[in-house]
Amino acid sequence: MNETIYHTPALLAETIEGLNIKPDGIYVDVTFGGGGHSHEILAHLGPKGRLLGFDQDLDAVKNSIDDKRFTFVRSNFRYLKNFLKYHTIDKVDGILADLGVSSHHFDEAERGFSFRFDGALDMRMNTESKLTAAVILNTYTEEQLADVFYLYGELHNSRKIARTIVQSRAKQPIERIFQFIEILKPYFGREKEKKDMARVFQALRIEVNKEMEVLEELLIQSLDVLNKGGRLAILTYHSLEDRLVKNYFRSGNFEGKLEKDFYGNIIAPLKPVNNKVIIASDEEINRNPRARSAKLRVAER
Repeated sequence: MNETIYHTPALLAETIEGLNIKPDGIYVDVTFGGGGHSHEILAHLGPKGRLLGFDQDLDAVKNSIDDKRFTFVRSNFRYLKNFLKYHTIDKVDGILADLGVSSHHFDEAERGFSFRFDGALDMRMNTESKLTAAVILNTYTEEQLADVFYLYGELHNSRKIARTIVQSRAKQPIERIFQFIEILKPYFGREKEKKDMARVFQALRIEVNKEMEVLEELLIQSLDVLNKGGRLAILTYHSLEDRLVKNYFRSGNFEGKLEKDFYGNIIAPLKPVNNKVIIASDEEINRNPRARSAKLRVAER
């Protein structure tokens, strides 16, 4: 499958630079997708270098790279340590995570990631998982729904939205995207409709795929698997992810609580490489509008 069709990576050059690739090193791309980042990592590796690409999506398997230095792992990256052990790898020199949803997913109506098309309310990255957006909308309690929309969509009218969903599903199961949009329309004014709808879909997608839990697990595991001087490069696309990564890079915990030694130096297992978050240039945004929301943070073990 052509990479430019499947997905165009944001901040590609900046991410590769941040990884500071050693030609004979071992690297992991935990969000393989269309293989854009992986191809570039391989281009910087020598014959003794090694790269593992993780992806739980069946569609990504088609993009696997025919290169003896590359190993495709069809799994969620929350199992990073397990699969490294399976492949007899103790430590790695760099980990890359591009947390954004690929353009491929947004353009496939039946995957349910976009509100531009009608389709099933799915949103699963792993299509073998049983939890879909429809399951959430039709089985979660009103309180659970309100929490999802408030915590992951930062919607202040989350309780009213949840109440309406529960009332609507009592009459008819909520199964299709356009059906769901009609239910929500009274809560969103025309001027903010797209922005608010994007927040609703983001919240559901995060819950379906347990994205915040998985990100926390990746960050914790990175401390065990990165070599001293190894790099962790993470691309985020919304404030919830970015806050989590920023806090962990700075303090070694998700709350951002700083611990200091006797001399006032911050005690943290990772050292941020770029103290200021890296964002896309206007030129890149013109070429790839998706890059507008991308933020890159890099830390060293």
